[in-house]
Amino acid sequence: MKTNHKHYICNAAKMAAVTDGSVNLVVTSPPYPMIDMWDEIFSHQDRKIEKALRKSDGSLAFELMHQVLDRIWEEVFRVLSPGGFACINIGDATRTLGDNFALYPNHARILNATQALGFTALPCILWRKQTNAPNKFMGSGMLPAGAYVTLEHEYILILRKGGKREFTSPATKENRRQSALFWEERNQWFSDIWMDLKGTRQAMGKQKKRNRSGAFPFELAYRLINMYSVKGDLVLDPFLGTGTTTLAAMAAGRNSTGYEIDPSLLENFCDKCRDSLGHFSSVIQHRIDLHNEFVQGRLAAGKPIKYENAHYGFPVVTRQEKELVLNIPVSAEQQGDENMVVHYSIPSRETANTATAAQNAPVVPEICGAKSKTDGLLFPDFDPAS
Repeated sequence: MKTNHKHYICNAAKMAAVTDGSVNLVVTSPPYPMIDMWDEIFSHQDRKIEKALRKSDGSLAFELMHQVLDRIWEEVFRVLSPGGFACINIGDATRTLGDNFALYPNHARILNATQALGFTALPCILWRKQTNAPNKFMGSGMLPAGAYVTLEHEYILILRKGGKREFTSPATKENRRQSALFWEERNQWFSDIWMDLKGTRQAMGKQKKRNRSGAFPFELAYRLINMYSVKGDLVLDPFLGTGTTTLAAMAAGRNSTGYEIDPSLLENFCDKCRDSLGHFSSVIQHRIDLHNEFVQGRLAAGKPIKYENAHYGFPVVTRQEKELVLNIPVSAEQQGDENMVVHYSIPSRETANTATAAQNAPVVPEICGAKSKTDGLLFPDFDPAS
């Protein structure tokens, strides 16, 4: 098995290299309108935005910024296949312009625009960005009637193009079964509130790129790709940034493509892909470790498990998990300036240990694996934006 990963340095408002209906899943996080770190990016594409901000006209600036994003959502709708999903990570914004402090509901504006295009909105996910700030309140502090609640969550909008995706041929049905989730993963990941993810740190030291990228956690992209696509699908990120979606697609055995207007964010990206192979194998091994831990706990509680996975030989809760198999990225080769090909292997049934199958891949033990198996995170210390 192999996957292809290509990125383009240009504006995603015209994704000429992506044909109609060729993308199965979009996982992305756009620049957030009305967050000042992205003012320059938006103003560069529409100078009326800069004028509106200077005049403290927040409503106009908000709308003009979203009109810039609307062009990308139109392209996303065009390239998605029938039944394909778009997962958009977005946060609302708070801002003071002049003497007026206000909330700018980015998630609602994007929902309105995408539904007008023909997308079906499905239940969204809220994920809470953990913070250690000791003084989190806003406004007048202890005095009533002048304070504002904190804004510590973001939205993952789940949109679908058309009706439910169909898997009709024997080959597509088999691939879908092999792409299954563990029962306990399904229960955790398909909750509408995620409390266990940590926001990706933005401090860069001498490297300032991530201050302009707003990178989301690897775990977020990896979950969504496994939830809403099958192996071999094409995943698109029209706001690629530092490439987190591409890395997650590589780990999950999906193809990917992405667009980014700032070439500095993807400097040495091919080297990063190769260096991440050992981390990817640790992600997969940790999924197996977490499942085995879950099985042991369930059996210890006297709850029977009726089925066995055909490849690994370990118990699974449902019939749908019997053919689940996790492909391990073991090598990556660069083809041209903007394309990577990743090759995969499968661990042996005897060991069910992905580390042996990836023994030739570079491994950095001190930053891979979870701090605790019980935390449910696959890759808490891997920071793909660094």
